[in-house]
Amino acid sequence: MLDIFTQLADWLTFTVFKLSPDTSVGIGFHFFIEDTSKILVLLVSLIYVISFIRASLSVEKVRDYLQGKHKGVGYFLGSTFGAITPFCSCSSIPLFMGFVSAQIPIGVTIAFLITSPLVNEVVVIMLGSLLGIKFTVMYVAIGMLLGMIGGVILDKCQAHRWLQPFLAKAYQQVGQAQSQQQTQEPTPQRMTMKDRHGIAAGETKTIFGRVWKWVIVGVGLGAFIHGFVPAEWFEQNLASGQWWTVPVATLSAIPIYANASGVVPIMGSLLDKGMPIGTTLAFCMGAVAVSLPEFIMLKQVMRYRLLAAIAGYLLIAISITGWLFNYYY
Repeated sequence: MLDIFTQLADWLTFTVFKLSPDTSVGIGFHFFIEDTSKILVLLVSLIYVISFIRASLSVEKVRDYLQGKHKGVGYFLGSTFGAITPFCSCSSIPLFMGFVSAQIPIGVTIAFLITSPLVNEVVVIMLGSLLGIKFTVMYVAIGMLLGMIGGVILDKCQAHRWLQPFLAKAYQQVGQAQSQQQTQEPTPQRMTMKDRHGIAAGETKTIFGRVWKWVIVGVGLGAFIHGFVPAEWFEQNLASGQWWTVPVATLSAIPIYANASGVVPIMGSLLDKGMPIGTTLAFCMGAVAVSLPEFIMLKQVMRYRLLAAIAGYLLIAISITGWLFNYYY
């Protein structure tokens, strides 16, 4: 099936537009057409399937289930829930508030918050199509592990003290949120296939509408790197594998944040240009997890001390991850 996208790119690039495969313009345009068409078609198809399967998932049930679990299990489940839900940082913050109000341990909630933007079906689909299953599995495992470790550390620090006052008060009012939820929430109805289709179609439209432009931006930047930026530049500046290249890549990704959907195609081009896998991974994770828009929004529910703790942890953890990958790969 994937050959169809290559054939489409060949036809448009070399037949319709008559570009030469030996020029930077031809190489970049071919990359843009092939990857854009492939990613957008896969996104629509797979997001619908995943949304259809997940249509009967109740966020409230998940919240109640997490609340009664041992913390160790809770960290894993919180991170897993962050991985399987299609939430970016902006849409995961309301759920974060709901979890806190339900007195779920702050570390479990942080595990969800960290993992949610790092790992979701959009990233998995794009990584799988561009970089292969092995890299995708490693990325998902690392994203979930970072969420769980961050949750443990911030739980030990009693990070609930650093929430904004209105949220910290809700966290301390044990039992109030649960009793209100039980009295106010109706008994869920069994969903029909038509209901699932409606939810899946709506979610697909919402997610696709949110990410398609970032796919084009990301693939466009990737195409520019692929066709116009000399490989020698990366070899001279970032491909040396020196220790400082990893934190530099992590920090440099923050101000150019686009979206996880836009960063993944850039990763493919960077790897093609010879950038080490650990440095590339640090760049991607820095752009997704330590973005300025996310932290601006998080300021509404967290004090500066908690924001600094999360940012510091992520920068250190991502750098260590990059160093390890560069060492072993």
